[in-house]
Amino acid sequence: MSRDHTELPNGYIETINRGIEYVRRLRGGMTSCACSREEAIAGLKEKLRAADAVVIGAGAGLSAAAGFSYAGERFEKWFSDFSRTYGIRDMYSGGFYPYPSKETFWAFFARNIYVNRYLDPPKPVYEDLYSLVKDKDYFVITTNVDHCFQKAGFDKTRLFYTQGDYGLFQSTDPSNRKTYGNEAWVDLAMEAQGFVRNAVGLFEAPEDGLLKMEIPTELLPKCPDDGADFTMNLRSDDSFVEDEGWHRASAAYLDFLESRAGRHVLFLELGIGMNTPVIVKYPFWQMTSENPKAVYVCLNYNEAYCPEQIEKRSICIDGDCGDVIKQLLQSR
Repeated sequence: MSRDHTELPNGYIETINRGIEYVRRLRGGMTSCACSREEAIAGLKEKLRAADAVVIGAGAGLSAAAGFSYAGERFEKWFSDFSRTYGIRDMYSGGFYPYPSKETFWAFFARNIYVNRYLDPPKPVYEDLYSLVKDKDYFVITTNVDHCFQKAGFDKTRLFYTQGDYGLFQSTDPSNRKTYGNEAWVDLAMEAQGFVRNAVGLFEAPEDGLLKMEIPTELLPKCPDDGADFTMNLRSDDSFVEDEGWHRASAAYLDFLESRAGRHVLFLELGIGMNTPVIVKYPFWQMTSENPKAVYVCLNYNEAYCPEQIEKRSICIDGDCGDVIKQLLQSR
């Protein structure tokens, strides 16, 4: 009989604590690789080939490389009416706007969820990454909530979405620790605003361009189990629901790390900035430091660096994650 999820080890907390303790004891500064980009990519290609296991840590920069921009043309395509009416300039800030009603709030979020969870990214960065590691022993930890890894073919038993999922609701009743899929509700909420399905089944604005910025009151999302309002299953405070699936993924992450300890492990950090370094960056530094056979790789725009302590076993590439992944594929 399987253990209750509350009895499972919490890899999320354990790795964060180890990473924080490592950074507290860290002596010396940060450094970037002195080698050229070409040398760094060639070195990464060789380290990837030789790795016994690959641990991928992914942040917002990876989805940005795949075209999941929260502003600009993509925002204007789906939210131009919200922009004109409320002065909103991007999807992120739009999530915090004080809308005049719940009906308007959930109209905005229905579009936000649809665009960032149920549509595929414009660029095949996640598919390319999967092609690189599909034959390796891999595990993924990510702060992204857009489900792109699973859509690209990654094994869901090797994925840990630490911060939630745009495709899940949770009850506002704190005693309810379950999550609920929201795809059927999103479809209804999109239709209620006037979006129509095209020939391939995707929503688009009607020909006259007229859309509603609210949903009917009866469509406001409610929990079927306790009748409370729904909210997004996104980590913002202590009310975030870590459900059974979350706990099992957290335990699987820790098991993967501990069962590969001491082997040739490649810690591949993709698009992780300094908003939440404790979840991926600090633990990756700590685990690389403690395993002399490990290699730390950081791909990021303007934030590609590592502690001097692990410089000799690190590769830092400043640039677009998608471009580097594509170069790796082309050079195989």
